[in-house]
Amino acid sequence: MRRIRHPLFAGVGALSLLATSACGLADRVPGAGGGEPAADPVRIAVPEWPGGQANAAVVAYVLENELEIPVERVYVPQEQAWDGLGTGDVDAILEDWGALPDLRDMYVDRRETAVDAGPLGITGHVGWYVAGDTDFAADHPDALDWRHLNEYADALGGELLHGDPQFTTRDDDIIADLGLDITPVAAGSEDALVERITAAKRTGEPVLTYLWQPHWLASEMELSEVQLPGYYPRIELRKYLNTEFAEDGGRAADFLRAFTWSEADQNEVAGLMAGEGLSPTAAAERWATDHPTEIATWTDDL
Repeated sequence: MRRIRHPLFAGVGALSLLATSACGLADRVPGAGGGEPAADPVRIAVPEWPGGQANAAVVAYVLENELEIPVERVYVPQEQAWDGLGTGDVDAILEDWGALPDLRDMYVDRRETAVDAGPLGITGHVGWYVAGDTDFAADHPDALDWRHLNEYADALGGELLHGDPQFTTRDDDIIADLGLDITPVAAGSEDALVERITAAKRTGEPVLTYLWQPHWLASEMELSEVQLPGYYPRIELRKYLNTEFAEDGGRAADFLRAFTWSEADQNEVAGLMAGEGLSPTAAAERWATDHPTEIATWTDDL
């Protein structure tokens, strides 16, 4: 099973599908006991990266607390999220990086069991960044041009930091193509990568790291991007809905189509979770309390 965020960013995921219900949209059963039928929960795919989890946290909070619509969180890698969207086991993918075009084409274009719900409002990007020493990039601006990286290889420890050792990137090929004297070194996980970067900031040590944007760490410290010759394109992140849900989901589907926010908003919520240890619900509640006007733009016309 592959963990994928970006067409050039992929790895092996350890999570399996944790959906709490195996039935599709057509098999949902109204509330039992002879009373009023319970509203069908909106099944939101929750991915493995903090930014994607921030999307799901805020959307779930608004659905449950502003619109009084129940939510079922489906913790699933992106590949299985697409399969679930096609079968109806998942109603919404909130952040797609275009990494699985074959699945998108199959479910959206050929089978028509999923539909594009519009942009998330964020542009995704993978790249190399200099972090740690806050003055390094300012003092050595040419270090941010790949043509001069070899001059600073020793100062940067001769390494390009990665997260999970099973992440598959193009960096080995890029380094060979550009003739660079650096070696990719896996920290062990995304959390371990963040710790290496924050430790470098504490010690004032400059480090070269592979990272993606949006990432909550960018709101915590200076990340100076190295200019590479076009290996990692920028991606407009998009939302997708199950077709039946898009047609019959009423206010919930309308809200998900209306939901867009900024990279700064996402980083704020992701930072509360990954950086400060708040639960997704607590992080979403804090953000929602501070942004009632933004929420109103999503919900006032529903």
